[in-house]
Amino acid sequence: DGLEAEREQGITIDVAYRYFATAKRRFIIADTPGHEQYTRNMATGASTADLAVILIDARLGVLTQSKRHGFISSLLGVPRLVVAVNKMDLVGYNREVFERIKDEYTDFATRLGFGDLTFIPVSALRGDNVVHKSRRMPWFDGIPLLTHLENVYVGGDRNLIDFRFSVQRVVRPDQTFRGYSGQIAAGVVRPGDEIVVLPSGKRSRITRIVTYDGDLAYAFAPLCVTLCIADDMDISRGDMIAHPKNLPRVERSVEAMVVWMSDQPLAIGKTYLVKHGSAVVKGSCAEIQYRVDPNTLRRDEGPQLGLNDIGRARFSFFKPLFVDEYQRSRQTGSFIVIDPLTNVTVGAAMVIARAGADRVGGESAEPDARALRRA
Repeated sequence: DGLEAEREQGITIDVAYRYFATAKRRFIIADTPGHEQYTRNMATGASTADLAVILIDARLGVLTQSKRHGFISSLLGVPRLVVAVNKMDLVGYNREVFERIKDEYTDFATRLGFGDLTFIPVSALRGDNVVHKSRRMPWFDGIPLLTHLENVYVGGDRNLIDFRFSVQRVVRPDQTFRGYSGQIAAGVVRPGDEIVVLPSGKRSRITRIVTYDGDLAYAFAPLCVTLCIADDMDISRGDMIAHPKNLPRVERSVEAMVVWMSDQPLAIGKTYLVKHGSAVVKGSCAEIQYRVDPNTLRRDEGPQLGLNDIGRARFSFFKPLFVDEYQRSRQTGSFIVIDPLTNVTVGAAMVIARAGADRVGGESAEPDARALRRA
């Protein structure tokens, strides 16, 4: 609780980041608030996480904020969840208390689709099952929390199949060099690979992968690199480079789950700025389908989304965007909504897979996509 207001009120308000390392792994901890009023802060902290640790007070059991954190973690694509049942010393290290909490939360979490759900009873005050296995809970046959964090496998989370590179900057220091800088959002690229530039649809080949430390034989997400190609092309910030046989969807309209972060409700028909990767286009909300209650997962139909609300909406863009489903690629499957008057981020959205959706070159794609297919 670094903020004075946090210490005064005894609650977490903003996201606090702490860094530490062990012999096996380096960690970044994002301590996020649990109060419903700060749902947007929780979403910010979870957006880049590989694993979420939810603390449950053994005396209080599963609270609504425990369920809310699990739902938001699932919504933002965090594939692993650790439920640390804390303050076991205050309930006499009672196994029945732990098992009751485990059963209740498992029943809730099974609807969220986590690939890895782990329960660990701990006492942070006395260090039980935090770093070393507790002798006070011989009935628990699992491993301590830190051991689990050190050994959990997260390498499989990266999408190394769908190459996506959003151009952030054109590097032209002199007449002998032209490169395109940015971060690889997904996939792998090598010199000699054939690529296509969107939206123009022009093709070329990668000649070099340049970094500050020298050229690379290959690069993968999430490295920041400069790509050089064989042909001179009109490529600018916001364009996307991909492999021609594995292209994103070309969309002027998408359905997305939205976390709304503004005091002003999401307005249907109002023009916003939409930032997707390094591309910024104008867009608007065409329809709000429903709002989700994070505590019960119930869908409530309503005409608007207010501050900290989470719901499903359909957005339309003035120019096509090149998107993937969020579950397939976090970077190309998400965008933020910006108020054009204040330049404040008012919403974060995750693209939903839709039935019958094709990638570039499919029958249901935009006319731009059919032109790409012919190319």
